[in-house]
Amino acid sequence: MEKIKEILNKGLKKYESSHKIVGYKKSTIKAIKNCKTEKMGAHKYICDECGYEEIAYNSCRNRHCPNCQIMKKLKWIEARKEEVLNIKYYHVVFTIPSELYNIVYQNQRKMYNILFKTASETLQELAQDEKYLGAEIGFFSILHTWGQNLMYHPHIHMVVTGGGLTKTLKWKEKEEDFFIPVKVMSKVFRGKFLENMKKEKLEYYKKMKEYENPAIYNELMRKMYGKDWIVYCKEPFKNANSVIEYLGRYTHRVAISNERIIKIEEDKVTFKWRDYKDGNKMKEMTVNIEEFIRRFMLHILPPRFTKIRYYGLLGNKNKNKKLKRCKILTRTKIKVKKEFPTLELLKKTIWKDFNLCPCCKRGHMLINNTT
Repeated sequence: MEKIKEILNKGLKKYESSHKIVGYKKSTIKAIKNCKTEKMGAHKYICDECGYEEIAYNSCRNRHCPNCQIMKKLKWIEARKEEVLNIKYYHVVFTIPSELYNIVYQNQRKMYNILFKTASETLQELAQDEKYLGAEIGFFSILHTWGQNLMYHPHIHMVVTGGGLTKTLKWKEKEEDFFIPVKVMSKVFRGKFLENMKKEKLEYYKKMKEYENPAIYNELMRKMYGKDWIVYCKEPFKNANSVIEYLGRYTHRVAISNERIIKIEEDKVTFKWRDYKDGNKMKEMTVNIEEFIRRFMLHILPPRFTKIRYYGLLGNKNKNKKLKRCKILTRTKIKVKKEFPTLELLKKTIWKDFNLCPCCKRGHMLINNTT
């Protein structure tokens, strides 16, 4: 049994006895518990050589299920291969102060949209400034809501082109480090985020209700304007293949993978985590099973919320013309778009023929019917 599923089967009833679970989170948890079981239905496969039969239970396909991300990830990566240019790329991360976490969590859809909007506007506006680059860049953004310890830590990851297209449709890039200083990005992002937050009609519950008092809310805003917000830029990717390799590790992650869970006891869970504040040391953490479930559910996103978004040269309206122009200017090979069937894509990327009969090793397993 998969480890996340085992934890839910062991501890969910006790958790529900003392915690109220909202509808969409309850549906997500139910899907993960039922994934690849008879409750999801099944397909029968028969070998076309030896007649060997096998039942395969259907997956839940929920984006929070650790078992259902492989195909989504592979298809997404194949699509991105057509967009990657032969240039440097940068990894930029936008974070917000922890004092805002509870407000963000109580207003997830609104605040996550503000996070996407203000981080993207910051990058686009500064990149267009002649002082920094003077060109239109391309990037995509990914929302993550967790830290390594599974606690709530909303932030945006961006993969950004190391150059851009000028108004005269010429390619422009700079040889030195990332073209926008992180301190400049931090100040602009802080201002945009807080201004957008003040315009939004937010809801406050429990301890957060004190922010309905204008004096207390204004004091919070004063403190937030006085803080240095953390925006950082990681080392550039060496080439297009490095970007694609990175994408494979990062884009379709869930809060925690089955591989990071070391031990499941009757009422405790032990998992691996990387402590970035202590020299990136890998450590182990043990929490009771209810606390693990609580942390896991913090990261279930609102239904139909888009967690990967595309901007600038990678936005839908620019892909046909501007991105093609960029490929020519950067001498990037233009690839013909290919659609790979599911099993062929798995074979191409994982180097395993999932259709091969496990019994005779010669025939192929063909779908017979749905049960």
